[in-house]
Amino acid sequence: MKAPTQANKRINIRIESSVKSLLERAAGFEGKTVSKFILHSAVEQAKKTVHAHEAMALNAKNSNTFFNALAATVSFNSKLTDALEEHSRRVVSK
Repeated sequence: MKAPTQANKRINIRIESSVKSLLERAAGFEGKTVSKFILHSAVEQAKKTVHAHEAMALNAKNSNTFFNALAATVSFNSKLTDALEEHSRRVVSK
């Protein structure tokens, strides 16, 4: 008896027959089922998309500006100080 797996979620899509034929052909070239081909392709694209939105690349000029800003002394103006005090009054941390 096989142990249950976590792969129990389902996604259904409707596609044109020409797209299905293309996917079947591509999957065949890689020796995969259409489902595995689509899943692998989608996961790879999803990783690229997430990385593009979550990662930040800096060139030499921008990296110096960024790191100098991080290293600079922080000075609070009165509005920020008031906002932090208001936050402390309203928010209870556990």
